[in-house]
Amino acid sequence: MKTAGGLQFWGDVHYFQGYRIQQNILTKHYRLLDYDDNRKAFGKLETCQEKLDKIRRKANLSDMRGKAVIHVHGIMRSSKSFNALEKRLREEGYLVFGFDYPSTRISITESAEYLRQCIHSLEGVEEINLVVHSMGGLVVRSMLMQERDPRLHRMVMMGTPNNGAIPADLLKENPLFKSILGPAGQELGTNKDGLIPKLPIPDFEFGNLAGGRGDGKGFNPLLKGDDDGTVTVESAHLDGEADFLCLPVLHSFLMLNDQCIDATVSFLRTGKFGTV
Repeated sequence: MKTAGGLQFWGDVHYFQGYRIQQNILTKHYRLLDYDDNRKAFGKLETCQEKLDKIRRKANLSDMRGKAVIHVHGIMRSSKSFNALEKRLREEGYLVFGFDYPSTRISITESAEYLRQCIHSLEGVEEINLVVHSMGGLVVRSMLMQERDPRLHRMVMMGTPNNGAIPADLLKENPLFKSILGPAGQELGTNKDGLIPKLPIPDFEFGNLAGGRGDGKGFNPLLKGDDDGTVTVESAHLDGEADFLCLPVLHSFLMLNDQCIDATVSFLRTGKFGTV
C-alpha cells in the first residue's frame, strides 16, 4: 500500500538500504516502508524486522558499506524537502537517508531518540555525516546528550537557531502556534532557562550555513540584524564551527538553493564551504 511516508505521526527507527521501519507515535505500532513509501509490513517491530530480513534474502541485498549522509528536516517539514540535495549527494557516492520524525507532535528530546535509533541501525557504515535544516540541528545536538556515535564525521547546519528563534518568542503564547507546532515549538525560543542553552556543542566537525541579505537588516523587519526571514545570522552561529557561510536565501529554501547545495557538498568533502 502506498503511504505519504510519515508526515506528523510517524518516526523512523531503522534503516537498511532503501527500506525503513517507522513507529506511530499514537498507537506505538510499526510499519516497514520501501524507498517509494510503499508499506511492506505492519504491526510489531519484530514483524517488520522479519519481513525486512525476508526481502533482504530474496533480493540478495548486500550489507551497507561506505559513507552515509542523514538529512534531518526542520519543524513542519519532511525528508522530501531535501530531494534536490539527496540527488546530488547520491551522485557524489554517498548513501543517503532521509530521517522523518513527527516534529510537531513531540519534543525535541523525543525526536532525538528516534534519530539515535536510526543511526544505531546503520550497521556496516563506516562514516556518518549529517545535513540538517532549522530545528533539525537542535535535534542532533539533543541526541548528543544521549549518545555520541563514534562514526559521526561532519555536519552542515542550514538556518539552525543555535541561540533560539525570536519568532518563537513572539508567538509562544498564541493558541494557534501552540496547536500547530506542538511541544517542540515551545522549545525554540531564546529563553536562557530553556532547552537550547543546555544542548551540547558537537565534538565533530560542523559548519553553519545561514541565510541573510548581507546588509545588516535581513529579510524580516521584526528581527534585529541580518536574517533569513525566520532565524537571525547571529543565532545561527555556534562556538566551535569549522566554517560559516551566509547566502541571500530565505529560510525555507536553503536546502533547495544551488549555491547552498554546492557549499554543502564541499563541506562534507573538505570541512570547508569553499568558494560559491
